[in-house]
This record gives sequence, structure tokens and C-alpha cells, in this order.
Amino acid sequence: MSTASRTKGQVEAAVTEAITQYERDYLGRGPKEAKTFIVENLVVIRLQGILSPAERQLSQEDDGVELIKQMRTRIIESSSDDLHTLVTKETGAEVESMHADISARTGERLFVFSLADDLEAQLAG
Repeated sequence: MSTASRTKGQVEAAVTEAITQYERDYLGRGPKEAKTFIVENLVVIRLQGILSPAERQLSQEDDGVELIKQMRTRIIESSSDDLHTLVTKETGAEVESMHADISARTGERLFVFSLADDLEAQLAG
């Protein structure tokens, strides 16, 4: 189904499913919950429950949170091209930049993809 014939909700669901599958394939486990929001030219993805049991344990130790953040940040940076491609494929819009952060305390990660065009307006039209 082309992006032009899908609703905003369908595109958001497709991005959520693709990111969840990517997390499973690349990191070995997916999030407990995931949700995508398209706001103008931004795609915001919220993943909850992404830490492994070992990471949750490590987060309780001194410097553990920083260690988890560093490792997860490096992993995401090393796969940024794949993530850009995934979002472009699911949205039909060119990704200009990606921003990601993780809370090693809560096990939540946010991705924000900035697109070349206002995808929300295109999907509303």
C-alpha cells in the first residue's frame, strides 16, 4: 500500500511495527510498548521497556546508567543509516536528521526523525 493511500494512523502504525521489528532483529529484543506520532515534519517514536534484565540490574549500580546510555547511543549511531532507510520506506518522506535518547532509569527511548516535508499535511490532504 503506498503512503499516499494510507491514513496518518496507518503510517504511524507501520513505522511502529518496523521499528519494533528492527529492535528485535538488531538488539535481540523488542520494546514492551511502542508508539509513533507524526507531527508536521517530525516522526516521534516512543519505545518503553527496552532494557534487558542485565541492563536493569546494571542501572542500579554506580555509573551503570551512564554506561548503558553510552553503549545504546553507540549502537544507534552505528545503525543510523538503516534507521533512516526504515523511516523513509514507511513514510515515503526523506529523512533529514535523526535524534535519539534513552533513559536508562525508566527503560524508555525516544527517536525523533526530521523529514524534508510536512508529512502530517500530506496525509491530511
